[in-house]
Amino acid sequence: MDAPREPLVVLEDADLGHGDRVVLPGLRLRLDRGERVALLGPSGAGKSTLLEALRTRLGDEAAWCPQHHGLVPGLAVYHNIYMGRLAEHSTLANLWNLVRPLRAPWAEVAELCDRLGLEGLMRRPVGQLSGGQRQRTAIGRALYQERSVFLGDEPVASVDPHQALRLLDLIEARHDTLVVALHQRELALSRFDRVWGLHDGRLVIDAPTDELDLADLDALYPDAGGAPPESPSGGEPAAPSFEALPCSRGRA
Repeated sequence: MDAPREPLVVLEDADLGHGDRVVLPGLRLRLDRGERVALLGPSGAGKSTLLEALRTRLGDEAAWCPQHHGLVPGLAVYHNIYMGRLAEHSTLANLWNLVRPLRAPWAEVAELCDRLGLEGLMRRPVGQLSGGQRQRTAIGRALYQERSVFLGDEPVASVDPHQALRLLDLIEARHDTLVVALHQRELALSRFDRVWGLHDGRLVIDAPTDELDLADLDALYPDAGGAPPESPSGGEPAAPSFEALPCSRGRA
């Protein structure tokens, strides 16, 4: 039998949100070290809220790649990636690096840019890059932190399918645990070992990918043609329920 995995985050009836606004009430789930989790759900379902909660609880153990990149448009690709380790250097070193890049970080970032397909762009301001190039720069900054956990809010949304696979290879090679928000359902089933599915502020899927199929994931997106379970009264279709979709954890 496989040895039990180490739990990194355990949520028990947690109310997650922003200030007084609760987005995910009574959430119950567990993230184990070594898991690769795809986080799915329509816009507004609470994916960013859940990722932010995981980030808070994991602290310095997690590298963070936000949905809107969080880059500084006027700074070069090199400087934006270097910001992943600002806290490791003195204020004086960081100021000097703005004018004259430090030799060791420059070599480290150059190697990373080669792998990300950003070679030749290290001195270019991020504001002059394409959307896909900015996406890869944001991933590079997260990778440069060299943390054990990677949290990504749609980190491969702006790249083509082939590049998405290459980027996931790179992310997986450098982190032992992943939680990545996606909209690509086929990618979730083929590249991850667990899916968390959110709908209407609830966790309605929490299951290994080998127990799921595309029909299960389509039910998360009724507005896009997915067919949620019918309501008991036979009237309008109800939102996916805990009973109708695979949710092996996080349910009483």
